[in-house]
Amino acid sequence: MAITRIRKGSSDDVPVVLGLLDGAVEWLVSQGRTRQWGTEPWSARPRAVEAVHRYVAAGTPWIAEIDGVPAGTLTLSPAPGDYIAAVDEPERYIHLFAADHRFTGRGVGAALLAHAAEEARRAGVSLLRVDCYAGDDGKLVAYYERHGFTRTEAFAFGDDQWPGQVLARRV
Repeated sequence: MAITRIRKGSSDDVPVVLGLLDGAVEWLVSQGRTRQWGTEPWSARPRAVEAVHRYVAAGTPWIAEIDGVPAGTLTLSPAPGDYIAAVDEPERYIHLFAADHRFTGRGVGAALLAHAAEEARRAGVSLLRVDCYAGDDGKLVAYYERHGFTRTEAFAFGDDQWPGQVLARRV
């Protein structure tokens, strides 16, 4: 089995991040799970592309690779997006987390989340947070819980009241 390598990314990796997010949308659509990220690729939505550029510029993107092929990504930043309340302590916040479903079962997501926890510890930060889609069957929330996160606050976003959940993990 090939080893997942996690490398620090840069703004040059925005196309890689968008490609992984587009692949996640395609997979979600194939599963009939269209409420999470819709049916259009991220790269086809100007506001989504702008958000990726903004998060990558404000944080640190990480790219997981298997045999040199991008297999997953997340971006760590010191704060959540403007739709989530800040906390009164230093934190690292996970944004743009996606894995290529061709590598399902290879531990890409788990490796990225473990790496995020290690990066937070290395920075002397003990709080790692993330938010995610909390609708449908709750599988995404359960995924984070399996990786040591606990639910903090639920939220609804936008005009369509997209159901979200903030989760936190002490590292």
